[in-house]
Amino acid sequence: MGFSQYDYPKITLSQLEKILLSRFEKEGFLTLKDLPQPALFKDMHKATERIIQAIKKDEKIILIGDYDVDGVVSTTIFKLFFDEINIPLQWIIPNRFKDGYGLSPTIVPQLKGYDLAITVDNGISAVAAAAMCKELGIDLIITDHHLLPPQLPEAYAIINQKQDACTFPYSDICGAQIAWYLVALLNRSLEKNIDMKPFLELVAIAIVADMMPLLHINRAIVQSGLNLLNNSDRPAICAFKEHLQRELFLTDDIGFQLAPILNSAGRMEDASMAVDFLMSSNIYDARVRLQKIIKCNEDRKKIEYEITQLAIEQVDKSDEIIVVQGKDWHEGVIGIVASRIARQFEKPAIVFSQNSKGELKGSGRSFGECDLFEITGECREYLSKFGGHQAAIGLSISSDSFSLFKEKINQSFESKNYNKALFDPEIVGEFDFAEISFDLMATLNRFEPYGQANPKPKFITQNVVILECDTIGKESNHRRFSFEHESTTLPGIQFNTNKSFSIGETVTIIYRVNENKFKGNTKLQLLIENIIRNNNN
Repeated sequence: MGFSQYDYPKITLSQLEKILLSRFEKEGFLTLKDLPQPALFKDMHKATERIIQAIKKDEKIILIGDYDVDGVVSTTIFKLFFDEINIPLQWIIPNRFKDGYGLSPTIVPQLKGYDLAITVDNGISAVAAAAMCKELGIDLIITDHHLLPPQLPEAYAIINQKQDACTFPYSDICGAQIAWYLVALLNRSLEKNIDMKPFLELVAIAIVADMMPLLHINRAIVQSGLNLLNNSDRPAICAFKEHLQRELFLTDDIGFQLAPILNSAGRMEDASMAVDFLMSSNIYDARVRLQKIIKCNEDRKKIEYEITQLAIEQVDKSDEIIVVQGKDWHEGVIGIVASRIARQFEKPAIVFSQNSKGELKGSGRSFGECDLFEITGECREYLSKFGGHQAAIGLSISSDSFSLFKEKINQSFESKNYNKALFDPEIVGEFDFAEISFDLMATLNRFEPYGQANPKPKFITQNVVILECDTIGKESNHRRFSFEHESTTLPGIQFNTNKSFSIGETVTIIYRVNENKFKGNTKLQLLIENIIRNNNN
């Protein structure tokens, strides 16, 4: 049948349950009672004492955030807490286009006159900017969760769980979690008795948006945070529920709805718009501010689509690493374009935008086994800026080096002998339609919330017959199916596809299962990711 790359073990419902349980065999299902104490962070007490000193002496404090969701939420948590204790706190989120990322030499002039500067979700690589702060007599507290650079900045205190001397037991946490821990310790030390639990609804948004693994304390916080979100009276959350026209939040609503909208403010204009939205004090302001960032997101989607089409035209399908460039492509969306290109062509992709100075600023996304950070690092002779991790990178090169870089990175990929066969680790096994029932949904629901490191299971079923196939959607880009497998019939839907299929065709399908609720009725349906034609069709 020619499906060697789709050979997965056939599993039953009981075997599925064992697979899902194995994801949590190390620590089980934790709760908020299992959260480690703030003191386990290196420099946490030192930072807290310095902030309390600044508060007592009426020193001027400024916060420097980041323009992604994690940075926006971290900034919001700090500002809301300081407002509650009635202490002035100025904040800056650098503009992606004018200021660059985080605490940078470009930002430092705005810190003049302040006594204490605190970073959230950034700063661990800010060696030059930290030195400038010291020259200005500004004490600097860095809170960050990213990988440590070879040289750490000189700061009054550095809170980062990845430091060797840090005894906090979890390394995969986001910036908003560290920000929450710091204000929680401030709350305790100042004896303010503010309830810190409601802030966890914001922290949960950051954990999901920053793609932290939904295991250990991350899962506990997101699980609690979802409950808080679903009962929230925070104006921003209420306005967003109105926008979605639903009362209950799931992790997918954060990952695919709220996070892109919050991110779009920093991608298209200025991330301060997203902070203002989250901090809205009434529903009327929240609605107005939400519409502004929704407009940013609509603009983002339009520009992203246009650039994606231009990028596709440049793709050389014979390359193992897709590398494309365009003049003045919007820097706020090229990372998303790289992700779309990688998924469409099932290869790692790097997308560059050339600015007026002839510099190419790029963003890359990996695919499959490829360690994009490693192979790009082997091209350092062409790189003027470079950072990231295995799955995603940011880099800059000169326009003169484009062809040489493209050639070198493809050679680097070939030297690694990566397995190019399609294998999706989120597919748990081959499943018979007869196993798909409300008992299956009950099992799946037990392991919510799903996300990074706990993906919602995908299934594969071969020898499926297409009984019906209808085109739906305003743009006619969705397909609604009726499938049959071994005398069991189930409905399915596939979004964003232009493929056509014939009635009676036998195929292999890759899918997730969900509950479709409509007018008080609940039915099971298949969310189709891919349909593979059999060779004999």
